[in-house]
Amino acid sequence: MNTTYKVQLFLLHFAGGSSYSYDFLRVFMDADFEFIPLEIPGRGKRFGESLLTHKNEAIADYTKQLQKLRNQHVPYLIYGHSMGATLALSVAHEMEKINDIPLSLIVSGNTGPGVKDIEEVHQNNPRYAMSDADFKAELTDLGGVPDEILQSDEMYSLFVPIMRSDFEILEKGSSHHSDKQIVLSTPIYAVMGSEEKYCEHITNWEKYTNNTFDHQLLEGNHFFINDHPEKLSSIITNCYQKNINR
Repeated sequence: MNTTYKVQLFLLHFAGGSSYSYDFLRVFMDADFEFIPLEIPGRGKRFGESLLTHKNEAIADYTKQLQKLRNQHVPYLIYGHSMGATLALSVAHEMEKINDIPLSLIVSGNTGPGVKDIEEVHQNNPRYAMSDADFKAELTDLGGVPDEILQSDEMYSLFVPIMRSDFEILEKGSSHHSDKQIVLSTPIYAVMGSEEKYCEHITNWEKYTNNTFDHQLLEGNHFFINDHPEKLSSIITNCYQKNINR
């Protein structure tokens, strides 16, 4: 890219993830990006902090981190996968309120708010409240959780509270915040795996911006991102290049 500055790229992790979740992508990013993976409390570098269980708390925590780390003299992008995409929509909205608008919001592994059939599944059988046996089966089906965690009682006992709290953030929500009402000024680029159950709903994201929208499917399941780091890096770079002169 050969910019005269470092473009800030803020990354929001998926459920059960941490600031280390995007290490696979870091090495493929152009050196002109400042790679800034964030994390909410209770994992990674913030393991000693209390877990969050409310969506508003997670949004506020991420927004505070981003505002603190922002270099107001350079442009920035936000990327989130799965839970990270859900929260990134609201974080971008909070940043727009203070007139610090991202160049682009890049979301993956997520159909966006308001897809009725997905929401009904979560409401009728919330994952955070499942029995331990059902919860482990759900994690196995979802993928992305290393086998060594699922097969080790000690590691699993440390990991499960993080996953349950993250699913509670997503599925219980908050009566004080509705992302279904958000319409951003920020362009949105959505990516999903071709084997994801609801990938046909990817264009739902278009409803949440009054700017440009684009999307694509990449081969794979919910954690397709691990198989396509170069392509994901290219998408992020192209989102920067496309919108920097808009």
